[in-house]
Order: sequence, then structure tokens, then C-alpha cells
Amino acid sequence: MEISQLLSVERVVCNIAVSSKKRALEAASNLLAEVCGAGMSEIEIFDGLIAREKLGSTGLGHGVAIPHGRFKDVTEAVAVFIKFEQGVDFDAIDGAPVDLVFALMVPQESTEEHLQLLASLAEMFSDATVRERLRQSNISTEILEVFRNFSPDDHSVASSR
Repeated sequence: MEISQLLSVERVVCNIAVSSKKRALEAASNLLAEVCGAGMSEIEIFDGLIAREKLGSTGLGHGVAIPHGRFKDVTEAVAVFIKFEQGVDFDAIDGAPVDLVFALMVPQESTEEHLQLLASLAEMFSDATVRERLRQSNISTEILEVFRNFSPDDHSVASSR
């Protein structure tokens, strides 16, 4: 599955103010609960994301985190992208504050899909141009274009203009 297929205008939010990793995960859980359609509550989603964080931070470095988890009530992969007003401490491997969060929920049994999505996201977010374009935009549709135009083969974002 393409990363861009997981997102829509409703699943991309810009300039949210949070003060901590916990608040960032709460914001992601709230948005996932609104869009996932699995009847899961924000608390159930938050608990799942926190359980994963206890295994090790999902902060990749360069201001990016990919909180994720497998959930029994989810029938297909669901994601949200949030750009925070300011970075927060996320216990990332490089110690940098996180301002870009791609939160992902997958069905409990979809181990392979989950790993493939995480690998694709890690590859995408390792590209400095992608991170910069995401940070420069405050419009959901522009952010969606960054995801749609990313080419993993050449690690570049095609110009949408």
C-alpha cells in the first residue's frame, strides 16, 4: 500500500500546539479515533500507542516520529499526519525535538504490511527535502502532495508546481 493512500485532507492536521510526548500521542489518538471507523475510543488507541512506546521510542530523528501499533479492532491500515507548532521531546534517537508525527494503526494480524509501511515511512522521512517541504507547508492539501509525489526510487519529491 502506498503511504499517500493512507492519508486524506481530514487525516492531515497542521500547527497543533502540544507540550509533551504524552500530549502529542493524545492528539494523534484523538485524530485516529475520529477517522478510523473501527469504533475504537481515543483511550484505547492511546493505550496501544503508549504500549508500543514503552518498547522503545518511535522518534526516528530529524524531528520525526512514527507512533504505531497493531490493533485487533482495525480491519485496514489507518494513519494520520500531524505537524506541531513546535517540537517536543520524544526521546528520539538523536535527541532532537519532534514536530512531524505520522501515526499508524494496522490490523493485529498484518505483521508484514506493518513492517513494509514502517520501512517506507522511514525511507521517506530520511529525505531532508521531504522533511523541509512538510515543515514549510501549513495547508493539508500541500502536505498530501508531498506524500503523493515522493519517489522512493530516487529519494526525491517531484515538484507539484
